[in-house]
Amino acid sequence: MRPDDWQLTDDVDDFLARAGDFLYSRPALHNMPLTAIEKLRTRGADAHSAEPSVFGRLESRGKVRAVFHRTPRGHLWVTPLSSEQTGTLAAHLADLGHSPSGVLADHVTATAFADAWQRHTDAAPAPFWRTHLYRLGTLTPPQPHPEGRGRVTGDKDHEQVVRWCREFCVDVGEHFSIDLIDAGSWADSRFGDRHFTLWETPDGTPVSMAATTSIVGGMIRVDPVYTPAHLRGRGYAGAVTVEVSRAALAAGATDVVLFTDPANPISNTLYQRIGYVHVADFTGYKFSYSAPEASSAPEASEEHDRRTTHLPPGS
Repeated sequence: MRPDDWQLTDDVDDFLARAGDFLYSRPALHNMPLTAIEKLRTRGADAHSAEPSVFGRLESRGKVRAVFHRTPRGHLWVTPLSSEQTGTLAAHLADLGHSPSGVLADHVTATAFADAWQRHTDAAPAPFWRTHLYRLGTLTPPQPHPEGRGRVTGDKDHEQVVRWCREFCVDVGEHFSIDLIDAGSWADSRFGDRHFTLWETPDGTPVSMAATTSIVGGMIRVDPVYTPAHLRGRGYAGAVTVEVSRAALAAGATDVVLFTDPANPISNTLYQRIGYVHVADFTGYKFSYSAPEASSAPEASEEHDRRTTHLPPGS
């Protein structure tokens, strides 16, 4: 494997033209790069970006074998690589003078890259994020099913949605999104492009909320799911998750996915009970550099926050 097998660009359209088929070939496994790159393609980098995005593709025998995406806040999202491939990528990026703030990938790839990056740069890796990825199999509504119905949100629900998203962020310690919401930058937050559904009791009282991404490559991700603390344990999170999952299938999604916290057995059990099947485990490492690089590596980011924001805490 040669370093020049990796082709780098900052042109998102050129990258998708060459690597799009590879990303679309496994939309569940590649769900995070798909949604992040689509957002960059359609909206461009937001005003809070720390540095420009970089895209890389590994080509061999005329085919793309893997890709990476450096987010505007400095993390590398990497698709599965062999040990040799991670070593080559780490060496290539180090030679080019890159200093990512961390790496996020399937557990084996992330760990191998973190080890290789430390060998090449002396940057100390520290794990900060672990998650299970699930893909919807056969949707199975929970029994007993709570009374009420799902309703897609409208303009009149905006304040409710913003308030619950902020409460959700407080619950899981998602400080970056809290800052954006408090600054009035809802559109720049990771919630700004979501499609929200409320679960209401028969009298029309909202009791739970779930959101989905737009469909990309046949994939829709459920994120986030939230039930206020005093309403948890009544089946509302499961009901609203089934509602948005059913809507995703009706919209033509072939892959409906979500992330869960491995340390939360309640949420993992819930999603499996309604038809979600475990696909892979993901891990994130943050890199600590010696001065002066440390000042440029953000300590908090949307990707960092995702260690818990993939969870519905009240499920």
